[in-house]
Amino acid sequence: MIRYRSPTNGRWLGFDGPHSLADGTGGRWPVIDGIPYLRVGSEALAAAALRRLDDGDPTGALLLLLAENDSWWSEPPPPPHDLAKLVAQRETLNLRQAMRLLGWGRVGDYFAHRWSDPTYVAGLTLLNAHWSAPVHAFELACGIGHYLRDLSLADVATTGGDVVFAKLWVARHWVAPQAQLVCFDANHPWPVEIRADLAFCHDAFYFLTNKAAVAKQLREVAPVVSLAHIHNSARQNFSAAQGMTLDEVRAMFPDAMLYGDEELSRAGADGDLPAAGAAEDTEAFGVVVGAKSTDIRGPLDLPQSGRLLRRNPLCVGGRLIWPSERYATEYGGRSTFGCVANLPDTVAMAPEWEAAALRRELIDLPERW
Repeated sequence: MIRYRSPTNGRWLGFDGPHSLADGTGGRWPVIDGIPYLRVGSEALAAAALRRLDDGDPTGALLLLLAENDSWWSEPPPPPHDLAKLVAQRETLNLRQAMRLLGWGRVGDYFAHRWSDPTYVAGLTLLNAHWSAPVHAFELACGIGHYLRDLSLADVATTGGDVVFAKLWVARHWVAPQAQLVCFDANHPWPVEIRADLAFCHDAFYFLTNKAAVAKQLREVAPVVSLAHIHNSARQNFSAAQGMTLDEVRAMFPDAMLYGDEELSRAGADGDLPAAGAAEDTEAFGVVVGAKSTDIRGPLDLPQSGRLLRRNPLCVGGRLIWPSERYATEYGGRSTFGCVANLPDTVAMAPEWEAAALRRELIDLPERW
């Protein structure tokens, strides 16, 4: 269940037409492709998009919102002609082409290959090791919907929130079309009320400035909360955001089960349950609150039988080719896969491919990857 509030005055919002939410006092917010735009600090942009929508120009409104990015993003916005091409050709472009037109650079590399990143394997392992058969899951900072897609394939209803509208729009058209999506800034009072069985924020919690308030809000959403890959501020990393020390994690989550990222990635690739416990010098922390220990793995580590698997696209000509030097430095050392000889380029998931799928040498990628 989800209800919307005005991010400026807290009043409940309801649809006053096909493309906008209204608070009954004149305050309105745009909705494009079913994605409410409720981002604090971008009220002028929201108003400009609404004017385009009201004038019968949904493409113009969409182009405005697609140009916005994270507040920390230092690259210039994409040229208008690239965004126009993206919108006009969205039914035929693949995911990587779409992200190039959005000018996402290193973030596009990260998203394109996230399905085999060791941090992603760690997050799946954390969810899988404490599987509670959720009916509805909510992901904060969902990006372009990698986890939403995996959960949806496991028959879980999903809702995703992110501060960047363009990421949600990419999720809608290329990655997780069935998910309910909403654009808002979690560092401010949330303009949404959500009830779910599972709430999680993977590889993004360290970006949030008001971590305690966000943790409290996540606990109010669902009885089980999972936070994967919280950067360890005692270790050097590539993030410009603020990580946490082990003591800070323990103080914020005194009732949580803690894990080290390295163990989560290893267990996921080996098909094991991870050993609980985190060291002060681990690269990043995994946190689970409200879940019971179990000796039964959930359904997220392996693709369903019959799903089309593709050879990991980072394996080119029998050797690993990283998209950039930075990517290789950040992820290469802990990657769970190699270029195994004699693997097919495409194959239907079956028991004989389980080990390769666990290691991410074979991947269930979106159709228009």
